[in-house]
Amino acid sequence: MSQGNRVYIFDTTLRDGEQSPGCSMTVGEKLRMAYKLTELGVDTLEAGFPIASDGDFEAVEAVSREFRWVQVAALGRANKLDIERAAKSLQHAQRPRIHTFIATSDIHLKYKFKKSRQQVLEEAASAVQLARQYVDDVEFSAEDATRTDWDYLEEVCHAVVEAGARTVNLPDTVGYSVPYEYGQLINRMVKALGDKAVLSVHCHDDLGLAVANSLAAVEAGARQIECTINGIGERAGNCSLEEVVMAMKIRNDKLPYQTGIVTEHIYECSRLLSSIITFGPQPNKAIVGDNAFAHEAGIHQDGYLKDKSTYEIFDPKLVGVPESKLVLGKHSGRHALKKRCEDLGFELTAEEVNMVYHKFTELADRKKGLTNDEIANLIRTTVERVAPVTAG
Repeated sequence: MSQGNRVYIFDTTLRDGEQSPGCSMTVGEKLRMAYKLTELGVDTLEAGFPIASDGDFEAVEAVSREFRWVQVAALGRANKLDIERAAKSLQHAQRPRIHTFIATSDIHLKYKFKKSRQQVLEEAASAVQLARQYVDDVEFSAEDATRTDWDYLEEVCHAVVEAGARTVNLPDTVGYSVPYEYGQLINRMVKALGDKAVLSVHCHDDLGLAVANSLAAVEAGARQIECTINGIGERAGNCSLEEVVMAMKIRNDKLPYQTGIVTEHIYECSRLLSSIITFGPQPNKAIVGDNAFAHEAGIHQDGYLKDKSTYEIFDPKLVGVPESKLVLGKHSGRHALKKRCEDLGFELTAEEVNMVYHKFTELADRKKGLTNDEIANLIRTTVERVAPVTAG
């Protein structure tokens, strides 16, 4: 694998992900999640925002101490107090990274900071210089980069790299950009910086484009993606780790990039996160949702039973999902019902399957799906002669 097509996965589940309502985690919960994320193979763990609370400071410190072989990042605004606090939280880390940021868009400068572009540029460079006094690896983020004037943004990028930043992150902080536009922005900054720094992207999903924007950025030359498990994060969430990683893995013919992610751990990570926070992914969520590998329509079920590749583009085991599901509901066909009957231990003739199927559709029209017990009872009451086949 050449360095040129290696994409680094910067996981911010424990930081940006935790900032969303209902997703706060205790130190112990962050440690449990960090363990699974290291098994998953993320390149960088952003463990928290140390200045935000004592709990966040303790979490970064604990993750740094417990997972000494992993690169751990701590977030801090572009000011002395934040950076010193971040540095202290990382004192036990063998591979520490300070991630400092400041907003660069005129919207933020006017309404949030009431500062000039020159003031913000100087503060950004000074923050990176200060961070470099504590660690060798500094990342700088230009918050709201996609709504920043591109000429000014390029000036900021050059300034922070000269100050010592190894990674420059250009976030789509409010999920405003679209793939073509974002790709153009990233490509310009990649050309401007050359091999002086790694270009990183951090996309939000306000318009449902976080994954698409991240992939467009990679095609334009970005080599780090900041993302979260289940796509959790502020407002509509962040780029979903599982989606962006699997897009590159399954469509490697069109997206010829590699990550270090052990995809078989994806589902387990998703389930653990869901058990820690107050909600899980929606059922139709790509890759990890309950319905991601579920089939109910009769045409789909028939094709799937003949050859899984007709309606599944990859084996669910590739992401750690135990098996696909054939959901028997009003849209199901005879083929799927016959298979379920066999799985339940009933051997029916074609005529008997038709009899059961007729009763099944009548019942399924009134329900959201039938359980195995309901199907078995339906068979027994419809085909009087049949009894479950028992082993031995």
